[in-house]
Amino acid sequence: MSDIKNIVLVHGAFADGSGWQGVYELLKAEGFNVRVVQNPTVTLDGDVAATRQVLEAQDGPVVLVGHSYGGVVITEAGIHDKVAALVYVAAFAPDKGESVGSLIADPSPGATGPPILPPQDGFLRLDRDRFPAAFAADLPAKQASFMADSQVPWGVEAVGTPITEPAWRAKPSWFIVASEDGMIPPPAQRSMAERAGSLVTELKGSHAIYVSQPAAVAKVINEAANS
Repeated sequence: MSDIKNIVLVHGAFADGSGWQGVYELLKAEGFNVRVVQNPTVTLDGDVAATRQVLEAQDGPVVLVGHSYGGVVITEAGIHDKVAALVYVAAFAPDKGESVGSLIADPSPGATGPPILPPQDGFLRLDRDRFPAAFAADLPAKQASFMADSQVPWGVEAVGTPITEPAWRAKPSWFIVASEDGMIPPPAQRSMAERAGSLVTELKGSHAIYVSQPAAVAKVINEAANS
């Protein structure tokens, strides 16, 4: 076992922490102490606060893992003293002054944007019918349909809040690129990973790679803990 025994998992937008169950169970079986943050995805400040509460409760160094928008959360929360390493899973890794909104404002030519509906009452949702193809194309149809119908609204404020101090500039990072991601274009993932100096693993899979390939994701997290 590594000296790092604590793993904290942070989910992204339109989902909750239950998607981490497969990764959680594998890491627990390997002897890690694993916690899942249930960030409300209303504001970035609120999500960072929820993550820091979990970090404070750990008894030693932590590998902090974020999926999708969860990468923004760990970028801001990861400056916490207990965070030893960061793992980005098909995630955003913004720099100082960047937000999700600024990162997606100028998509690369030919990139298909995520099927986000116009905001309602300050929240964003994904088009239910287009959700499976964009978010979970490599999951069984029933499971993808359930995720579409149970999606968590994402606060517009969270989308527009910029990073103040990116943790990847001070902490080592790993990055899982999902090569068939319909939410965050793979070229954008590769670019952010290169900028952060992350150790990159590319997997053939959808945005829901953490659900569809938990063993591959857990392996990278284990490598980060043992580095």
